[in-house]
Amino acid sequence: MAIDVDTKDCTSLSDAELAELADICTDGPAQIDIGMLSKQREEWVLITQARSGDGLQGFSFCTLERIGGTPSVLIGVASVKRTAERHDVLAAIMGDQLRRAVLAFPDEDVLVGTRLVDPAGFEAFTAFTELHDIVPRPGHKATGEERAWGRRLAKRFGVDAGYRDREFVAEGDGFPSCVLDYESVDPAAVDPDVGGLFDGVDIAHGGCLIAFGWAMAEDLATLA
Repeated sequence: MAIDVDTKDCTSLSDAELAELADICTDGPAQIDIGMLSKQREEWVLITQARSGDGLQGFSFCTLERIGGTPSVLIGVASVKRTAERHDVLAAIMGDQLRRAVLAFPDEDVLVGTRLVDPAGFEAFTAFTELHDIVPRPGHKATGEERAWGRRLAKRFGVDAGYRDREFVAEGDGFPSCVLDYESVDPAAVDPDVGGLFDGVDIAHGGCLIAFGWAMAEDLATLA
C-alpha cells in the first residue's frame, strides 16, 4: 500500500476533513469524536495526515516546540485506521514528524512525547526509527530528571491535576483523554510487561499514560 503523508497548519483543516478524521476513530477505545477534534484544530499547530488509494488511513495533531529550551515533538490526538497495514501508516506519520524536527532543530537531540491508553501505542517510538531512553518502560526505575520530564509533559498537555509522577499516570477528569489511539496488528505480540504499565490507568475516567523517548541528533541527521 502506497502511503502519502502531508503535514499542514491546523488552521487550514476544513470541516469536511474533521468529519473524515472522526470517521476513522469510531472503532477505537479512546472515544474521540468530532467535537474533540474540532477543539484540537484550535489548540495544536500542525496536523499530519496519511492517505492511500482507500482514503485517509491515519492522522496526528502535533507541534514542534521547545520545553525549557529542549527541542520537542509533542503528539496530541492521533489515530490510525484499523487495517492490516496500520503499522506502516504509523511509521509514515512518525517519519514525517521526525523529518520536520530535524529541520526545525538541526544537530540537537529531540524529545518525543505523547499520551497513551493502549500498550501498542509504544510502537510509535519504534515504528520509524528506534527512540532512546523510552520512559516509562518495564523494569526501569525512573530517575528524578525523567519524573520531572513526565511532570513537564503532563503540565503541557493540561493533565497535571492528580498526575502521579512515579507511575507517569494522569488520573483524568471524567472526559475522554486526547491520546494517540492505536492498536497493534497482533495484540498477542504486545509485551505483557508493557501492558502492566497501564494497570493504574482508568481509561473510562479519561486517564492516560504519559510517555516519551529521545530521537538522537545523529539518527535525525540521516533524515535531513
